[in-house]
Amino acid sequence: MTRFGLPIIATVIAIPVIATPVWASDSIEIREWEVPYEYTRPRDPDTRGGKLIWFVGQGGDYLGRFDVATEAFHKVDLEPGVGPHNLIVDTHGAIWFAANRKGYIGRYDPESGEIEKIAMPIKAARDPHTLVFDKAGDIWFTVQGGNYIGRLTVRDRRVDLVAVPTRRARPYGIVVAPDGTPWIALFGTNKLASVDPETLVLTEYVLPRNDARPRRLVVTSDGRVWYVDYAGGFLGAFDPAMGSYREWPLPSGENASPYAMAVDSRDRIWLVETGSSPNLFVGFDPIRERFFSVTPLPSGGGTVRHMTYHRSTGTIWFGADTNTIGRAQVE
Repeated sequence: MTRFGLPIIATVIAIPVIATPVWASDSIEIREWEVPYEYTRPRDPDTRGGKLIWFVGQGGDYLGRFDVATEAFHKVDLEPGVGPHNLIVDTHGAIWFAANRKGYIGRYDPESGEIEKIAMPIKAARDPHTLVFDKAGDIWFTVQGGNYIGRLTVRDRRVDLVAVPTRRARPYGIVVAPDGTPWIALFGTNKLASVDPETLVLTEYVLPRNDARPRRLVVTSDGRVWYVDYAGGFLGAFDPAMGSYREWPLPSGENASPYAMAVDSRDRIWLVETGSSPNLFVGFDPIRERFFSVTPLPSGGGTVRHMTYHRSTGTIWFGADTNTIGRAQVE
């Protein structure tokens, strides 16, 4: 069954503030491991306990597992042409993945080896993209080419779809805020979006600059929505309560091409500038409003597309187009 929310288009109600950036060159410890399955674009790692790191091989049609203690890799082959784009690990250890080229969300049970496929309810929602859990354990996700935001209710496997009113909006990164609201970066536009989890009504928020292209986003504990402008080389913050925006030019400027994002336990923002070679792992302190850390990736990175913060170890895990899985010690 499919349910579509009625869109409400919000307008910008505040003039943006472009802040003068301050940065330091403190570096952090980053380690990378070469994935033994060549040219498969390992990406989007996730973990529950920090001992086993799961990731997808987008170019190799597999789920990958990395054992931190033994540094051993294991591969679970998927059907040919599935193009897995992203995965998340639930509290029971099951792996949920976006079958980007086959139009379904998959669930892999490591105990039984079984794979369940939850098909999209309509053909137009052809490419599930990025998945994220809410507090109830249900899954919100983006459908980039199909132009939808989706919710998979895990209990009964129901999929609800919300159409994005702006054409070719390319819903991309997604995160669930502390209050339960999903926030989405509309990469094909200069907009963010939110969805009311009760009514499934979608609201769009226009960013200050017409040429901005938000790609990933995170939310800090104060409810501010942080985004990277991939096209312009900015880090931005949107305060939903005030309707206000702040933006900071990145260390590499307009050619930074910021992509992957994460936030740590101290609400510090971490991102990767992919326009640089090597890619640069950058830390930003929202309290001091300064970039305090810039670290080149040992492998060069190629492109780091998504990453996950693991609280108990103070680490951020990422995959890189250099065919590596990496760990950044940020705390």
